[in-house]
Amino acid sequence: MELKKEILEALNDQLNAELESAYIYQAMAAMFEEEGFPGFAAWMDMQALEEQEHARKFYDFINERGGRVKLAAISEPPFEWDSPQAVFEAALEHEEYISDRINNLVSLAREHDDYATEVFLNWFVDEQVEEEDTVNEILDKFEKVGDTNTGIYMLDKELGARKGH
Repeated sequence: MELKKEILEALNDQLNAELESAYIYQAMAAMFEEEGFPGFAAWMDMQALEEQEHARKFYDFINERGGRVKLAAISEPPFEWDSPQAVFEAALEHEEYISDRINNLVSLAREHDDYATEVFLNWFVDEQVEEEDTVNEILDKFEKVGDTNTGIYMLDKELGARKGH
């Protein structure tokens, strides 16, 4: 069954939102590199790659369902944040935004009785719960270490040890 026009447009829009997410995380990584936080930079690099993988899942699904992928312009990401903690606060806010988008896509799929798309999106629902939880845990650690250089150094080192998803 071919994708309905409204669902195809929404999936293409989400594919582009995932690419934009990768762009945002890459900007965060670049700032951390410049600021001398290699662990935070590595963590954000991995996030950027993960978002590209998410975009690819949408790309492949659209093609499998007989739709046509339509790529759009990606907005310029933010360039600076006030602190490492502020970067992760922005990351959480962005993940919550993406979660809302995914939930809206699930609702749209249900509205159109598109069970295949709904099942496809279930993976993303689970993924967003995990993403938000992970960033919340990091923010909890920032709260614990405060502004101490030693604490931020240790957290940078810890996040640099992140392994693939």
